[in-house]
Amino acid sequence: MNARGRAPLLALFAANAVSLTGNVAALVAIPWFVLQTTGSATKTGITAFAGLLPVVLSGLFGGALVDRLGYRRTSIVADVASAAAVAAIPLLHSTMGLQFWQLVVLVFLGGLLDAPGGTARTALLPDVAAGAGWSFERATGATAVVERFARLAGAPLAGVLIAATGATNVLWIDAGSFLVSAALVAVGVPRPTVERKRRKTSYGRELREGYAFLRADRTLAVLVFIVSLTNLFDAVAMIALPVLAHDVYESALSLGLMTAAGGAGSVIGALAFAAIGHRLSRRAVFTWGFILVTVSFPVAAFFPPLMVLLVAKTISGFASGPLNPVIDTVFMERVPAGMRGRVFGVTQAAAWVAIPLGVLVAGAVIELIGLRATLLLSGAAYLTITIGARFSTALRDLDRRPELASEEAA
Repeated sequence: MNARGRAPLLALFAANAVSLTGNVAALVAIPWFVLQTTGSATKTGITAFAGLLPVVLSGLFGGALVDRLGYRRTSIVADVASAAAVAAIPLLHSTMGLQFWQLVVLVFLGGLLDAPGGTARTALLPDVAAGAGWSFERATGATAVVERFARLAGAPLAGVLIAATGATNVLWIDAGSFLVSAALVAVGVPRPTVERKRRKTSYGRELREGYAFLRADRTLAVLVFIVSLTNLFDAVAMIALPVLAHDVYESALSLGLMTAAGGAGSVIGALAFAAIGHRLSRRAVFTWGFILVTVSFPVAAFFPPLMVLLVAKTISGFASGPLNPVIDTVFMERVPAGMRGRVFGVTQAAAWVAIPLGVLVAGAVIELIGLRATLLLSGAAYLTITIGARFSTALRDLDRRPELASEEAA
């Protein structure tokens, strides 16, 4: 395939890279800002909840809108709107002053506007990858590399910038990243050659079609159920790691390094899947990967030297690297092009529904039973769920490659 055929795919990768790097920086900056100004793990959890709840709401109710507006247009509009919402945080803080409730509202709006853009870019990937002559495994693996590399670059960068200039400056970077992402899609990704035909059906009916499709496919439904359960305990880590960095290691940079270590490992894991994933058993990669992800929970619980924890985070990251590519590949093979917005949106909402709950209660649980006990209990529950997934009969179908999907990807 010539460079012209690859250009839209590279533009889509670049848009994701820029936007996600800014988002990861905000994931470090906002919790640190709340901890610095309030000293409260509970308020940190409330802020994280405000950023994650709209992801669920957008997935539940916005998927049909993504299908109706078109994937490219939705991506651009969502990024521009998100830039405005995020920029308001440092603007208010530097001028009129920022109350805690205002921060919560702005974080909520930023998440609400950002989620449809991510769904739209995911829905763009199959057609853009096909135009470049890439297989689904290669395209989803490369997408995961971009996502993981964003964690690798964004987190330590945020830690350095927070230490040097303060947390609010990182949010300006996040706002700017949305604008750059919008420009990359607008300029680099062409309009689809075949637009979805307008249907004379209600918005509610189209939403129900997405739910019905997901329920009818047992393999997809079980995948989403397992991911939702494990995300509950991943959410605990989203609050536990800032508390660990603040209380034990006493450094914003340590938080960035922990996040970056997981990102580095996952980049390597995703690269490996992109290169040889088509030769591997998806079921084995999925189940064993989830089991190995639990390594970092008990290690972190004993407050080891930072270098030891970074090694554990790298191992967990490596195991997690192929997980999203496996899931995304299976969905791309099974979901028709005209339903991607609805099904991907519902899937995202179902997978993320436990995360807002997790971050909301994590801070309170940490304050009630302590950081160490919280990490140990979360790790034990996570391991129990993932071992159960190993014996799920529905996941035996992960290695089936539908003939129609293969033809479309060729």
